Amino acid sequence: MKRYTAKPGAEKRPFRPDVILTFSPAEDTPLLEYLFQAMPDRKRTNVKELLKYGQVMVGGEVQRQFDLPVEAGTEVKVNLTRPFVTFYDRRLKLVYEDDDIIVVNKGYGLLSMGNDKIKEGTAYSILRQYLKTKDPRNKLFIVHRLDQHTSGLMLFAKNEKAKNAMQHNWNNMVLKRQYVCVVEGKLEPAEGEVKSYLAENSQHIVYSTDNPEEGQLAYTRYKAVRQANGYTLVEVELETGRKNQIRVHMKDLGHPIAGDRKYGAKSSPIHRLALHARTLRFVHPTTRKLMDFSTPVPVPFLNCVTRG
Repeated sequence: MKRYTAKPGAEKRPFRPDVILTFSPAEDTPLLEYLFQAMPDRKRTNVKELLKYGQVMVGGEVQRQFDLPVEAGTEVKVNLTRPFVTFYDRRLKLVYEDDDIIVVNKGYGLLSMGNDKIKEGTAYSILRQYLKTKDPRNKLFIVHRLDQHTSGLMLFAKNEKAKNAMQHNWNNMVLKRQYVCVVEGKLEPAEGEVKSYLAENSQHIVYSTDNPEEGQLAYTRYKAVRQANGYTLVEVELETGRKNQIRVHMKDLGHPIAGDRKYGAKSSPIHRLALHARTLRFVHPTTRKLMDFSTPVPVPFLNCVTRG
């Protein structure tokens, strides 16, 4: 029987996790001085190189500043294997990461996940590549989605247990989902709520109906914050998370979101859909701690309602 063997050097090497040391100073101290104390067996030149080449992390962020003041109790990690893998993408900002979840601020125009036509260059694929670079065994799961042209906060899970905990108990785990949008016209009344059943036609247009057998219940609260120049800045809170829910409900009020041609907008002052997921508050799926994240109102939104 013929045996097949891999060419020399082509064998698949087992993954070896990075060697990472974790420290915590007992008192306030400059970073490099503390590293010298924490690793007395290492040459001072070697410790300086670890700092220089991005192998030192303080409080979850890579640091290279030798005289950085480090407060007592702050977690200091040193990667003896390689520089820490850091995340950067102009369309996606990493807001928070731990062993179970990732929170990001997604830019507008970026798909949350792939579809039949697009697989790469999505929020999911970008984050997955980042995690795989750190450890090929890492996984990533989508917890909820944002429309392609909606910007703002999204939650991902790094294991199935965390994903299932969030998705199966969504209404109990998620305490607040607040969006901000700019709508056409002066919104009156300035505060209220919209309830309807949302259905989707063959052209993928979502619409409201009173028939519970035709669609799914959607409930949106809204409050006007500022009005000027024929536009209104609106805060919106979701009780349900249906596809295109805010966009349809703003249209139902007679004030479509600026830039939303699909749902009746006549103008696009900032050349994008003026909808942003601003606040996300939820119970951590593992620690059960309260997690509260918020982003500023996008400057172009504010410019729409600022009197010249």
